[in-house]
Amino acid sequence: MEGDFIKINKWLLPLSWVYGCVVQARNYLFEMGVLKSESFTTPVISVGNITVGGTGKTPHIEYLIRLFEKSAKVAVLSRGYKRKSKGFLIANEQSTAQDIGDEPYQMKQKFPDVTIAVEKKRAKGIKLLLQNDPKPDVILLDDAFQHRYVKPGINIMLVDYHRLIIYDKLLPAGRLREPLSGKNRADIIIVTKCPKNLTPMEYRVVTKAMDLYPYQELYFSTLSYGKLVPLFPEGAQTQQAQKTDEMTDLQNQNCLLLTGIASPRQMIEDIKPYVASLHPLTFPDHHNFKTQDIERINAKFNQLPEPKCIVTTEKDAARINETEGLSKAVRSHIFVLPLEIEFMLEQTDKFNQKIINYVRKNSRNSILVKGKDDHKPQNSHHSGDRPRTISFRNN
Repeated sequence: MEGDFIKINKWLLPLSWVYGCVVQARNYLFEMGVLKSESFTTPVISVGNITVGGTGKTPHIEYLIRLFEKSAKVAVLSRGYKRKSKGFLIANEQSTAQDIGDEPYQMKQKFPDVTIAVEKKRAKGIKLLLQNDPKPDVILLDDAFQHRYVKPGINIMLVDYHRLIIYDKLLPAGRLREPLSGKNRADIIIVTKCPKNLTPMEYRVVTKAMDLYPYQELYFSTLSYGKLVPLFPEGAQTQQAQKTDEMTDLQNQNCLLLTGIASPRQMIEDIKPYVASLHPLTFPDHHNFKTQDIERINAKFNQLPEPKCIVTTEKDAARINETEGLSKAVRSHIFVLPLEIEFMLEQTDKFNQKIINYVRKNSRNSILVKGKDDHKPQNSHHSGDRPRTISFRNN
């Protein structure tokens, strides 16, 4: 199974045992009430994981934003990983990735009317958001599964299909940030980045291996891609750039896939069939591109035969856009590939209704009213899978 791809450093297992004892002691203090978890009357939905590295949190947060953005006041609270600023900040049009972090920046660019805030202490951040006028109807917590000082109304845990937690070990031998028992706190578990061709047997194997409690719900999601967009529109004036829009337009291209994300494997597998040749150039998650990195990108692109292009992620684009030194050729041939998620096994309606029902029951000043398109969820670039729209009506 996929666990075969997980590398465990057996020499570090004794340190993992010590680390596990510390984490379990912390969790025990929360469970006994010595350390307090704070609840809020405003609906709070947390999306996170128990592993180091990306499991697709941002696309899933964006899915939830689309579920409510047209009819509710949505706020997203993130810690703003690797930002240069301190304290509580609400993003505005002038905010940069350096100010708020690459993922919050990405979300603000895509959803300018949504409140995007950063604060390391989530309980403090929620209280400050609730002081806003108007107050948010729904607060989405980005990467807060282990931030136990807040008790969300729905706790969503993400698991990368290519690195299933059931085969992993605790840090530093593996990539688990807490013992496997931590998954028991999740109301919803989503196995992310699944290949689109999973067989019924593979679904059953993963479902059984996850060993969930009856109160937990298991979902499977896969990556979905939008239209390619030039990162530097002012430089993309070549005939090739003007014709590059859909993934199928890359069929004759020698493609440099530039990523600074934790787990690009599924993306590599998805893009490969669309291009003449694929050349991944991978950097660590949230990587800040330095001069030597830019030189490496320029050199790698120059080595590719014509016709050629560069494809990168929205998350990486937020950081690349703030760098200097990219060659004119690179700037005119680099495209951003928007990323969304789709639920598998026809689970879209079930997931949406779970979230909607929670918000409906816990909204103090509003009630949910189904919209006209409620029965056919659809993503922004896949007409058949857009999250259902919802209307709020004041009492």
